[in-house]
Amino acid sequence: MKKIILLFLILFSTINANAQVDSTLFKDTPRDTLAEDTMNMDAVYERPFFQAGTSPVSVGGYIEADYQYIGEDGITEGHTFRVPRFTLFVGSTIHPKVKFLSEIEFEEGGNEIAIEFAALDINFFPMLNFRGGIIMNPIGAFNQNHDGPKWEFVDRPIAMTEMLPATWSNVGFGLYGKRYVNDWAFGYEVYLTNGFDNSIIANGENKTFLPAAKENFERFEESNNGQPLITGKLAVKNQNIGEIGLSYMGGVYNTFEDDGLILDEERRLDVFAIDFNTSLEKTSTYITGEWAWVMVDVPETYGQQFGDRQQGGFVDIVQPVFRQPLAGFENAVLNLAVRLEYVDWNVGTFRETGANISDDLWAIVPGVSFRPSAQTVLRLNYRYMQQQDILGNPAAKIAGIQIGISSYF
Repeated sequence: MKKIILLFLILFSTINANAQVDSTLFKDTPRDTLAEDTMNMDAVYERPFFQAGTSPVSVGGYIEADYQYIGEDGITEGHTFRVPRFTLFVGSTIHPKVKFLSEIEFEEGGNEIAIEFAALDINFFPMLNFRGGIIMNPIGAFNQNHDGPKWEFVDRPIAMTEMLPATWSNVGFGLYGKRYVNDWAFGYEVYLTNGFDNSIIANGENKTFLPAAKENFERFEESNNGQPLITGKLAVKNQNIGEIGLSYMGGVYNTFEDDGLILDEERRLDVFAIDFNTSLEKTSTYITGEWAWVMVDVPETYGQQFGDRQQGGFVDIVQPVFRQPLAGFENAVLNLAVRLEYVDWNVGTFRETGANISDDLWAIVPGVSFRPSAQTVLRLNYRYMQQQDILGNPAAKIAGIQIGISSYF
């Protein structure tokens, strides 16, 4: 409750300051000085912000609301309406080369409030910039570029949220930079942060489950084991081809000692990911995708339902079919889209029989989206997926309709 009161006091003071100036003085905040051309690493700054007059503070945000009617093997829980997230951005240009940006997310109707990003950036040179605070670990692309209004689908990719823990952020420091050569752009990021904890194998899911670590808010105050988590990414973009990124995140996850008492051996978590996006010039088709591999050192005393290897990803294909003024919207766009996704939470075979360990899921999500403006999207999706248990019993068939709206403001 205290957090809610504090957040509203901060917002009230910001709104109150803005209310003292004419609304016509609100303007778009100038882009990041590095953003001559954007890459996924620029996502935190590539958002619509509004600034009052000469105030150094700018604000923005987005909201998502959706409806779904989904059943599993013919059984449904009925109609469901949700506001899965309401996010506020507050930024400030302290100096032309010193910037602060924060992202505060209200989830599940305000039951959960999370500071997903609150970092100070100091720009020394285009290829050498310092970032410190609560940062978004750059593993893959979705973790960095997750804002709802940017996507044509109601749900976030399962592999990125239920295998990887997007959105995953932590306290730490690091460096990043970009360089342009003709049609090419090269970017890098490397950070040291607090890391995961034992909950990735000691959780209610009864399997290896990285998102369980998001419940540990103490990670914003101290490390679980005194060992840093390393996250790094290299990305290359060509104006005519697209962008591809290679990223890594790894470190010791368990509490292996306590006050000098050795409790366990050091156990590592390592994640590799590749992401890409491109736009086909002739058809304006937009394609984006990501695939990740997870490796976890699971104690031998754990059952085989705790996978030591996981993999999964998604591909989105979006095809504009209508683009012209409509009902007062100058740049209305209607898209057809489809998402293909797959997750295997336990890659491997049973030691006793050599049979495949299942515990996997695949899904296909065709949809239609309408964008009255670039910042707002209405989405209609049909989700169909099949999920197998660890023994490979006949898959549960899950299907249903999802309707959603999301917009920056």
